Amino acid sequence: MPTSVRLSSEIEERLAVLAVKTGRSKAYYLREIIEQGLEDVEDYYLAAEAMERLRRGEDKILSHEEFWRGMEA
Repeated sequence: MPTSVRLSSEIEERLAVLAVKTGRSKAYYLREIIEQGLEDVEDYYLAAEAMERLRRGEDKILSHEEFWRGMEA
């Protein structure tokens, strides 16, 4: 899916230098950066949601004993 993004001249230059030095395309690195960044953002928001559920008392924190006891079957 084609998407356009405006980059600062500094970021554009850094990306161009990296591409030249490694022989990979700028598009390759942009995909890598977006994929990794998206994973980080997803992790952040999932963690924030979990913390909010804890604050509201919707989730319970287990001690390690409770956790492992629940694993025995």
